[in-house]
Amino acid sequence: MSRHRDRRGHGMRGPLAHPGVPAMTSRAQAFDDLVLDVARRYEPVLGRRWSQVEFAVEEVPPSDPASWEEGVPLARLWPARGRLPARIVVYRRPILTAARGRNHAVIVHDVLVEQIALLLGVAPWEIDPDRR
Repeated sequence: MSRHRDRRGHGMRGPLAHPGVPAMTSRAQAFDDLVLDVARRYEPVLGRRWSQVEFAVEEVPPSDPASWEEGVPLARLWPARGRLPARIVVYRRPILTAARGRNHAVIVHDVLVEQIALLLGVAPWEIDPDRR
């Protein structure tokens, strides 16, 4: 039995870029990185609470919306309970759909500012005075 490497006998091709290079970053991973980058901007605002807040990304929200939610939520906040930290979950697909080809980073920023303000019990402009 002979081994065929490829049509021209050169062997299998390797990856086009090394794993640390942006070309190898998936869209989902790039979105996750964006959420973390935006969240880190507000570490000084959260102060000591920073270590008590988890940020997460999920594709879509659960199919059971809360009674106060209208439409599809872009994010949700779960307050801390007992030993469980507070959790801010950003939903990737609804944000990308809301962006409709525009820069979704602006929407991610606005959503995180709203969620952090909700967590701290303050108005969003107190978190980010430059917020539109």
